[in-house]
Amino acid sequence: MPPSEFLDRKLTRRFQTYDLDGNGHLERADFDRARDNLAAEYGLAAEDPRVTRLGELMTGLWEHLLGVADTDSDQRVSEQEYKRAFAAGLLETPENFDSVYQPFLDAVMAIADTDGDGALTAEDEVRWTRGLMALPEADAREVHRRLDTDGDGRVGVRELLSAIREYYFDDSPGSAGEYLLGPLPRG
Repeated sequence: MPPSEFLDRKLTRRFQTYDLDGNGHLERADFDRARDNLAAEYGLAAEDPRVTRLGELMTGLWEHLLGVADTDSDQRVSEQEYKRAFAAGLLETPENFDSVYQPFLDAVMAIADTDGDGALTAEDEVRWTRGLMALPEADAREVHRRLDTDGDGRVGVRELLSAIREYYFDDSPGSAGEYLLGPLPRG
């Protein structure tokens, strides 16, 4: 079943944040670049165990995406291939969500949560989203504001995981997860 217009816009936005070179295709280089950019944002060497762990997860994500979405076997994934794979339940599903996202989120937090308290400040949000997805600072600050549901200036793992789940599986505009990656493209 094709995604709703709203989910289609969210998937377009997610595709854009994966496609770091903007060439209209996801390639292994986009995932390597995301890892390298995040490491550089935090001044971490490639051999840092946190970067190594994130790299392993990014490689696994890329290999899974390539395996289920690359229908023309060209070793890259177009936006349409990405959306078809999602709609077919081959990427994220409510049933496998936690097992897919928790390890990835833990790896990001190991880098981005610089004080180790289990939560992200607005500055942390700016840095990790800029490094991993090239999100503009103003968008990252707005994401943080929206995700900080208790108003304490910090976004915990549960808030972030809930917003990611909403991004993919809540089809109602206005949820905290709607703005997870900044403004959605126009429909």
